[in-house]
Amino acid sequence: MPIPPHRTLFRDVRILDSTGADPYPGDVLIDGDRIAAVGAVDPAHAAGARVIEGRGRTLMSGLCDAHTHFSWNNSADLDGLGTLPVEEHLLFCLESARTYLDSGYTMCVGAASAKDRLDVVCRDAINAGRIPGPRYLANGPEIAVTGGALVKSITKFADGPEGMRKVVRELIDLGVDQIKLSMTGEEITGSQRAEDTYFSDEEVAAAVAEAHRRGRRVCAHARSAESVKMCVRHHVDIIYHASFTDEEGMDMLEANKDWVFVAPGINWLIATLYEAESFGFPQEAAEAVGYKRELEIATEGLREMHRRGIRILPGGDYGFAWTPHGTYARDLQHFVERLGFTPMEAILSATALGGEIMMRPHELGKVQPGYLADVIVVDGDPLADITILQDQDRLHYIMKDGRFHKERQPADA
Repeated sequence: MPIPPHRTLFRDVRILDSTGADPYPGDVLIDGDRIAAVGAVDPAHAAGARVIEGRGRTLMSGLCDAHTHFSWNNSADLDGLGTLPVEEHLLFCLESARTYLDSGYTMCVGAASAKDRLDVVCRDAINAGRIPGPRYLANGPEIAVTGGALVKSITKFADGPEGMRKVVRELIDLGVDQIKLSMTGEEITGSQRAEDTYFSDEEVAAAVAEAHRRGRRVCAHARSAESVKMCVRHHVDIIYHASFTDEEGMDMLEANKDWVFVAPGINWLIATLYEAESFGFPQEAAEAVGYKRELEIATEGLREMHRRGIRILPGGDYGFAWTPHGTYARDLQHFVERLGFTPMEAILSATALGGEIMMRPHELGKVQPGYLADVIVVDGDPLADITILQDQDRLHYIMKDGRFHKERQPADA
């Protein structure tokens, strides 16, 4: 005998539906893994459903992190990511996946894996229901040219167009959803400057063409002005950082804003500059190598991108010692306080745009009939205080696919 679909009615919630409309009071009916009705719910349609009394709490879509590293293990030892035994490393990835969901994140875009199959195995286990975690687009190790790796032990190397095609094919054979190019330096390495560009146009073009031919997207660590322009010229789908985007690059991004995404990882810059001292990288050292200058230039550029309507998403390179897992929603606070987003715009970037970057805008990122039932119920108003999304205790209910990952106990509900 078939098992009847599970149904839940959230009654008397404040609905933040991510269409851009102001929140409004109403009910939300979940039927199976989909949202069946929003606002005024016909009592006949809700008959037999489990009822959750919202008492005016905010119901909204689950959040998206567009720059996710399950395999970054909260360590200051970057080289240790390569030497950590794969068994222990996989366990940490599984814990990271759960932490994202615990934090209200139901969508994540993998931005590189420290070992070949860590992301792929996690994604498949989540999809099979074996472990809790967000919807996930898996990546492999990032690709760098000889002499251009940020962390050699977690990097695939390729040189020239043919070398790029070969490594892209190898990663696709592992089952990744997208390819990561490490195109520029990073100041914390001490030798690789953020404004250095290591890839040639021909290498980027070959990598992207091979990935797209096989139905995979491409993302890139691209801080320099030239790397951003390379990304747009050759149709890199997701640009990470984009700190030093110049006027020409800004115009190119605006002209192509219908397909390109930017995920700046702004929390990485802020935390590396101001919060890494106890891990051996004091503010004076961070300023000396250029992080203060980069943050100032990136902030100005991202404010301009926002003004021009370029799609910017949160995702702050979490998983380093000074950007630990579980602090993901700090990005939303930075978007509001530093980049000039309104709280509504920040939430839309993490929800509606999340559905777009996940390539499922018709069913992810909004509270609308027919959408997948990936929702969170927040104790408070994130439009009045965006920081409450950083407090797991304020996330009273977390639902994915119409099933509860977290729910308040009856006495506390």
